[in-house]
Formats: sequence, C-alpha cells, structure tokens
Amino acid sequence: MKKQAFNPYLPSWEYIPDGEPYVFGERLYVFGSHDRFRGNAYCLNDYVCWSAKTDDLGDWRYEGVIYSKTSDPMNKDGSMCLYAPDVTRGPDGRYYLYYVLDKVSVVSVAVCEEPAGRYEFYGYVSYKDGTRLGERKGDEPQFDPGVFTEGYKTYLYTGFCPKGDTKRSGPMVTILGADMLTIIEEPIFIAPSEPYSRGSSFEGHEFFEAPSIRKKGDTYYFIYSSIAMHELCYATSKSPTKDFIYRGVVSSNCDMHINTYKPAVKPMFYGSNNHGSIIEVDGQWYIFYHRHTDGTNFSRQGCAEPLVFLEDGSIMQSEMTSCGLNGKPLVGNGEYPAYIACNLFCRYEEIYTAPGGMWMDSRYPKITQDGKDGDMEEGYILNMRDSATAGFKYFSCKNIRRIGIKVRGYCKGEFHIKTSWNGESLGSIPVVSSNIWKEYTSDIVIPDGVQAIYITYQGEGSAALKSFSLH
Repeated sequence: MKKQAFNPYLPSWEYIPDGEPYVFGERLYVFGSHDRFRGNAYCLNDYVCWSAKTDDLGDWRYEGVIYSKTSDPMNKDGSMCLYAPDVTRGPDGRYYLYYVLDKVSVVSVAVCEEPAGRYEFYGYVSYKDGTRLGERKGDEPQFDPGVFTEGYKTYLYTGFCPKGDTKRSGPMVTILGADMLTIIEEPIFIAPSEPYSRGSSFEGHEFFEAPSIRKKGDTYYFIYSSIAMHELCYATSKSPTKDFIYRGVVSSNCDMHINTYKPAVKPMFYGSNNHGSIIEVDGQWYIFYHRHTDGTNFSRQGCAEPLVFLEDGSIMQSEMTSCGLNGKPLVGNGEYPAYIACNLFCRYEEIYTAPGGMWMDSRYPKITQDGKDGDMEEGYILNMRDSATAGFKYFSCKNIRRIGIKVRGYCKGEFHIKTSWNGESLGSIPVVSSNIWKEYTSDIVIPDGVQAIYITYQGEGSAALKSFSLH
C-alpha cells in the first residue's frame, strides 16, 4: 500500500534545501545541499541523497552520504561548506556532481558510477589552457551550478547577482565537452541582473541565484530565484543559450502572489531565499522548493507541489500545501503532525525570516524540533502565542465530529478550529499549562468535502503544538 505523502516530503529532522530532483530508472532522486539544525551558517553538513520509487512518492529511502566536504582538495580541513549542487548523467553513462565551495568562485566536479553512490573528486571546470573557470581575468565568480547534458555537450548555468550589484551582469551558461570538465564554448549571459534589466522582460523579477534548467518538449525552462528571494521564477527559450523570456513565478515559499484563498500580497509563511527545480514523474510535473524553519535561514527543508502547464507552455504558480507529492487531499481521519503546516503566521505580519542569520524572537510561531542535529526527533510548532495560526491544506473530510490536539507549554487559553485562514471558528479546544505533551479534544464538526484546517491560539502565554487529530 502506498504511503501518504506530506510536506516536507522527508522526515522532519532532515534539512535538505536547494533540491534538484531527477528520475533515474524507476526512482526519483533529490540532490541538494545539507543544512544543520541549529547551525550557524548555510550548508554545514555533507551531501546526502534520498530517493523514492516513482510510483510511491510517500516512501523515501535514505541513500547515505554521497560526498563529504573534505573530499575536495581545496577543503581538506572542512572549513568551507558545500553549497547547492546539481547532478547530470554524462555521455559516458556516469553521474557527475557539480558544486561550489563557499569561499571560492570555481566549479568543482565529482563523479560516480551510480546516481546515489559515493562520489569521488574528479576535477575543476577549466578552459582549454587549464585556467579554472572563475579565475581568468574578466570572469565573474561562479555560484550555484545547474547542469544539463544533451548529446556530448553539457550546459553549465551559474551566477549570483544581488540587487544593486553592478559588478554582476547576470546568469551565464558555459558549454563543456564530453570530458565534463573542459570548456568548449565560453560563458554567455542569458538574462540581465537587476542593474541592467530596464526594459527587459525580467524587470521586477531579476535573477538572484539558484539557476536550474529543464527541457519539456522543444522548450528549455530556466528556473531561478529572483531578487525577491522567496520566489522561484522561470524563463523559456527554444535554445539553451539565448533568447530567454521571463514567463512568471512558479512558487513562493511564503505563498505571495497566490490569490485563490487570500489576498495576493499577504504572506502565509515565513519565507526567505528559495532554490529548486521542476521534474516530470509518471506524466505529472512537480516543483521542488524549500521552506525555512526554526526562525532562521539556516534550517531549511525540502517541499514539493504539483504543477499545471497551460497549452501555451506557461506554468500556473503552485500553492503551498501540506499534501504536496500526495497528488490528492490527505485522508480526513486520524492524527497528523503539526510540522506539516503549510501556513504559519500571527498578528505581526512578516514576509521573511530574521535577516543576517539571526533567529526570529518568540513573538513568531516557528517549526522546530527537540534535540540536536541528526536526532530523529519529530518536529512541532513552537511559540503559539495569542493570534498564532497554523494552516494545513487539504483534507478529504467526511463525518468529522471531534478534533484533538497535543500541546505543551506555559499557556492558558483555547485553540480555535477553522476551515479558512480568516474564517469563523467552528469550535474551540481549551488548554492549560503542562510540561509534557498533553492531549485535548472537543466536539467540533468539520463540513464534508475537501477542506483546509486552520488552528488559531487565543489566550495567555505560549503553547507548543505537536499534532492534531480528526475523528
């Protein structure tokens, strides 16, 4: 029997942002960087890989460490982090991992005989004279490699262009030969950075980072994170190296722009930088992205949503949900963990997590966990203070007459149950202070049909929400 899929799609104690999904054989693999819970910087851990059968996207398998940060000759002491990688299958049938360390501007490459095996360092992307890309006079620094192999050519997309930085021209593509290292066609800029975008189709959604490339039919889709940071945008072309036109937003990790269930300008989660890509699995396309947890930028988790392509090749922006890869609403019965909340907010409206790597203070609800990094502790929502709301979408509801919640913390108040973020309360569940997880229930009727579940705290103190149950 297939397992239900949730967001995040990996266990709540795993922090894999910058996800690049690929189907190899009958499995879907996700390659990404590896954050550390309660880490002090991005991408502190070694690269690991997870995979799932293409016909059961709720059952993920840990493939183990595929590449350690000390494997690179420039990083023997491990003082540099492994930033967002990408993987492609070369013309020789082997798998190639491209990455950039956090304090250099060259592209490193590792190789493996299988997609999720142990990769070995292979070399650096270089010009024919041996000069490494990013070190020749006039080169722009390399960052966030995205790769796409077609025939004997591999297209390497790189770039990092902060708003207002006139020294960065935009994302670039460099063509590599069959050895997967040697440049056969030098870097070409495929879109303008923000200072140079006036009058272009990219104006207002200029490239920031996270280039990724996919092909659907005869069209190349260039996925990237814009200067807004929370959004993944896309541009299309019939060529992998030129004529890209901005088309729209694919995903926002605070659900900005979505206006189907709330105002388009209202953030529904605490977002910040975003990175991911699209993939087709058994005829259905998905967008993989990441969300921010623990009130910081440094503990990011992978999420995914189905995508809808229109006849003209454009993509409808996906809505953040709790069901993600499930392909349908979750079963409206039984207990669900609170960490699958796809909406999380309170009376203090913010779009972004705290700047500069600082942690958001206790006024804001956040998804977190007990223990330390690597502990298999199930996540929960902390700082449920007066007005804090967690939203879960969507459930197939029938004959739900009773709601339960598991709560701990110094609090005295009640949790109200709603089916929309600003809707009327269908009933409340009183809670009191407890140092251990305690279950509370109330008779509350949820209308039959596909429904969202919103849980809002009103009262004194601060509660932590572990789970909720529908009966």
